[in-house]
This record gives sequence, structure tokens and C-alpha cells, in this order.
Amino acid sequence: MRITGISTHVVGTPWRNLTYVQVHTDEGITGVGETRMLGHTDALIGYLREAQTNHILGSDPFAVEDLVRRMKYGDYGRAGEIVMSGIAVIEMACWDIKGKALGVPVWQLLGGKVTDRVKAYANGWYTTERTPEAYHKAAKAVVERGYKALKIDPFGTGHYELDHAQSLYSVSLIEAVRDAIGPDTELMLEMHGRFSPATAVRLAHELAPFKPAWLEEPVPPENLKALEKVAAKVDIPVATGERIHDRIEFRELFESQAVDIIQPDVGHLGGIWETRKLAATAEAHYVLVAPHNVGGPVLTAASLQVGFSSPNFKILEHFNDFADADIKKIVKGAPQVVDGYFELSHEPGLGVELDTDAAAEFPQQQARFDLWADGWEQRKPKGTGK
Repeated sequence: MRITGISTHVVGTPWRNLTYVQVHTDEGITGVGETRMLGHTDALIGYLREAQTNHILGSDPFAVEDLVRRMKYGDYGRAGEIVMSGIAVIEMACWDIKGKALGVPVWQLLGGKVTDRVKAYANGWYTTERTPEAYHKAAKAVVERGYKALKIDPFGTGHYELDHAQSLYSVSLIEAVRDAIGPDTELMLEMHGRFSPATAVRLAHELAPFKPAWLEEPVPPENLKALEKVAAKVDIPVATGERIHDRIEFRELFESQAVDIIQPDVGHLGGIWETRKLAATAEAHYVLVAPHNVGGPVLTAASLQVGFSSPNFKILEHFNDFADADIKKIVKGAPQVVDGYFELSHEPGLGVELDTDAAAEFPQQQARFDLWADGWEQRKPKGTGK
């Protein structure tokens, strides 16, 4: 079997473009992959156009390791977010092809299942007015939908510091959310790399009474010493890793002992097998895995293959019941959250099929997502008219 070509389909919303890639073969089997780029969708498509000629055409889709190696190192330059994301969408599609050809789900090819279900946590649910009353109502709706975990960034446009008034307001938002969801629902606290170590530590202590399940990206991701400073002063588990795009770069993070949960993005890290390798390394350091997943149904399905086959997999992020829920219709067999969990799928490959006609109903947009702009949490950029 050989790859004969690829086709790209961009599904657009005002705040995110989702890039789907179909990999076609000479035996008529087609696989699909997905990633979500922020502000770099055209650059990704340009890279894939060159990679198709240089690396992809004529390759054996079963030889996933060889294709990833050639795409990552064959152009000599150091692979960053765009290249690793391009590798990821092709790699996912190859696993999809392989599973379909063999008639088994991808998780079966990764060593088999270790669980029959993966817990989900909701994100994208607080696209409302930023008030305790609105957040209470929105959080209650998440729990009523069956979710047993959710995540929130309550800090507005906070950057390095958060003044006293804004700190008190952020605490009031979390107090409202915890009241709405009760004591048994997991509450993940997202900081989006906003703060200095001192501010992150102070806020973590102020929010500790509400029992956060983790503290995510408390400081910008470039400085591990700053993260170590936070981890040494808080009792809440620390999570990070969505902006690391090469599993090798996690080495220093593991050595620092500053992280309890890593959050690789399968769509940016080079795909399913690269993430499964990273999960094995994390297991050796007693670290849990909870992938960053701001994509659509294909990226969710790909992340679940790692989840069903990894002993140290904690939970998977899910946006698509809340933000841009209509995009679920572009995929047949889209993973669904039932009573707070994704159930094991026995469908071959990734278990999903891209509906290109439905995808065409969501044309690419000049998507914009600025975490430092007022109202970012509503995910409705200025000028969209929505």
C-alpha cells in the first residue's frame, strides 16, 4: 500500500480554524487527521503542500515511524509547532488507514486497552457574561449534562499581576462555580501562563478552599525555574505541557519534578504514537497524562486512542458540547460524552469518517483568539457580528 495524495479541509469558526487532512492510498483506503492552529492555518497548509512532495507521496502508511522521522528531520531545520502539527495530521491519518486495513481500532495497535472508558472534562462552557450569577448557571448546566469535571480560567485579562479587586472578583467566580457543581465534581483551574510565580502562588492559596483538581500553566511556559518555584509552594497538582511540541523537550520538565500532570496536544506533538511514547516516559516519572484537546471530533478520537491504551491517562478535555457544538456534524461517528465519560469504541481505525460536504458548510475564517483581550472567554472576536 502506498500514499497517492492528501487533501485538506479547513473548518472555520470565529475563534478557531480546524484543519482536517485526508490521506489517500492506492488501495482505496482513506485516513483522516486533525489539528487546530491559532493564527497559523495557512502556514500549516503551505508546509503540507511541500511535505507532500518531499516526504509523503509514495510512502507506506503502515511505516508510521519512518514517515515521522523523515518529516521531522529530513528538512534539517528544527521542527516547531507548524511542522510538528503537519506531522501529526498525517500520522493520525496513517494510523486510521492501518486500523481500517487490519479491521481493528487504533488502541488495539498501541498495546490494547487498559480501560473501557475515559473521563471527560468540559471546556468552552463559560461563554457567558462574566458574573458569578452567569457562571453559576452555566456550570450547573454542565453538571446536568452529566459531566463530572470542568475547567475554567476566571482571571479575565490578568497578566503577570492581578490587583486586589480583580483577585477578589476571580475568587467570587470560582466560589459560584463550586457552589453550582457541588463538592464531588472536579474543578480544573486554568491560568494560561498568565502570572509571575508570586502571583500564581498567591492566587493558588486564595483558591485552595475550592479544591481545584489542578493548577494549569501558572506561569509562562518558557521558564522552568519559574514553574519549579510555584510547584514548591503550592499543594495543588501542577499541570502543563500544551505548548511543548516535541516529546524530547519534556525531558527537562520531568527532571525538574515540577509537574504532576502533562498536557501534550496530540495535534501538535507529532501524533498518536509520539504521544503514546511520551505517556510511557511520563509513567516512568509517576506523572499523569491529560491531553490538551481544543480540536474537533477527529482530534478527540485520536486522543482517545492514547487514553484507552495508557495506564497513566487521567482525563480528556472536550469543547464540542459547548463551544461550536455544530461542528460535530462534520464527522460521522463523533465521540460522545455519556454520563461524564467517553466509552471504548471498537470501530476500526479512529472510528470516525469526515463528511466533506458538511465540512464545507464551515468555511475557513480569519479566526482570532486573544487571551489578553476583554471578553476573550466568550470566544466571539470583535467584528464577527456574533
